[in-house]
Amino acid sequence: MSTTEAAVLDETRAYQFASAFNAIRDNMQQVVRGKQYVVEQTLLCLISGGHLLVEDVPGVGKTLLAKAMAASVGAKIGRIQFTPDLLPGDVTGINVWNRNTSTFEFRPGPIFTELVLADEINRSSPKTQSALLEAMAESQVTVDGVTHALSSTFMVLATQNPIEQEGTYPLPEAQLDRFQMKISVGYPDRAEELNILRTHETDGLVDRLRPVASLQDVAAMQQMVSAVQIAPELRNYLIDLADATRRHQAVALGLSPRGTLSLQRVGRARAVSQGRTYVTDDDIKSVAPYVMAHRVLLRPEATIQGATSAGVVTDILRAVPVPYDRTR
Repeated sequence: MSTTEAAVLDETRAYQFASAFNAIRDNMQQVVRGKQYVVEQTLLCLISGGHLLVEDVPGVGKTLLAKAMAASVGAKIGRIQFTPDLLPGDVTGINVWNRNTSTFEFRPGPIFTELVLADEINRSSPKTQSALLEAMAESQVTVDGVTHALSSTFMVLATQNPIEQEGTYPLPEAQLDRFQMKISVGYPDRAEELNILRTHETDGLVDRLRPVASLQDVAAMQQMVSAVQIAPELRNYLIDLADATRRHQAVALGLSPRGTLSLQRVGRARAVSQGRTYVTDDDIKSVAPYVMAHRVLLRPEATIQGATSAGVVTDILRAVPVPYDRTR
């Protein structure tokens, strides 16, 4: 699947896209057991060119998810363990004086890779977290006034623990908005946990995975997503959903225009992952909770009364009428 071929989207190309998507998904599921929906949402984020925040308790496979995806598409993965003493330069890189040439040389940080695993991102200070803002928004890093480009398929997959709060710094709204999607892994069901006991006790499961796609394939798929048709009625539906979050009585900060764009982009990705060349309202409703909820900031009084961002998004999806034309 070349980049040139991806510029033209027809039913044949959409079928090829869906086949490639399913191959990556099935490959990842060799080690990420019993979590097909989680794997699919992760891949939707990848092929829509976004960044992913995975929030869940320790030990449910967040890191395994990132490693399995990198292995399945032949991507280099750089792991950054976020800690309170981590500095911005430890992420982006620094300029070092070379005595031999009497010049400063740039030493790239671990962010200069194709997939960055930002482990426990909320353990670092806001200053260090902000080092990711430019990279996530523009795929570039500026150090001492010099801009350095990142990989064209650059992606941040960040993890955080929602339970342990001591020594953590909540992600600011500006950074949350740069994550295209936010998901949770959750516990496996009984049958899959028994399967994990049989297969996951020895290390090296990810190392045995072989790529079933390349980064060139991923880049082509990302271009193909942009060619998926979306009807004017559905664009208006996206605006209606965003407007509903901004007017909701429990919400202090609603969906941003970047969030609306993300919802359209991931909706397109889901459509073509199903082999279709057009978006339906079901595509939008399917991905909306993972695109919208982390961008909705609730009023303090609503939180005290037990409201949640996910619950607000669910209410909005039920309340906002869908277009009568479901396809074109």
